[in-house]
Amino acid sequence: MIIWLYDSLYLSSTVVMNKEKHRELEASGWKIGSVDEFLELSQEETEFIELKLSLSQNLKERRQSLRLTQKDFARMIHSSQSRVAKMEAGDPAVRLICL
Repeated sequence: MIIWLYDSLYLSSTVVMNKEKHRELEASGWKIGSVDEFLELSQEETEFIELKLSLSQNLKERRQSLRLTQKDFARMIHSSQSRVAKMEAGDPAVRLICL
């Protein structure tokens, strides 16, 4: 049995568990770990994902600070609203250079 509660890939999604509950789960045979451990990611892969998510979040925050809609921003960069949505969501299909 495995339970993955500590998310080191997305900093704002960290889940904190009560220490007693943690001990109870481990005593019952559950394994507690991080997403990168579960997916068996290398340090480089984890850093790449964190970089991409950070750039995606920064792009969204910057667009919002300029009070632009996704559609307006898409027009500025000669793209589509759906592409901007994917960029902001950190969609795996979006290449790093696009961010």
